[in-house]
Amino acid sequence: MAKQSAPRELAGIAPKLVELTDDVLFGDVWERPELSPRDRSLVTVSVLAALYRSEQLPYHLGKALENGLSVEELSEAITHLAFYAGWPNAMTAINQLKQLAHRQPQA
Repeated sequence: MAKQSAPRELAGIAPKLVELTDDVLFGDVWERPELSPRDRSLVTVSVLAALYRSEQLPYHLGKALENGLSVEELSEAITHLAFYAGWPNAMTAINQLKQLAHRQPQA
């Protein structure tokens, strides 16, 4: 997995937030061996969708695909969480996944 980092353009306004994101979130939490990057991506996408964090969702959907999840698996997870997190949240997430899937190269 390629090392993740916070957007560099945020460093000018929030350097400490960028530093903590890089060093703690991506440098420590995402690197812990107890969960695979694939599993961490599934958890992250599910939480972002459930909490309607649609600004962060496209990046993490892409990262989930890079980490080995399929479009079908992500679609199933989003469908499942619709009944726990709300229909609008799931519909927003599935539309973002659809847009991303259409940009993916066909195998």
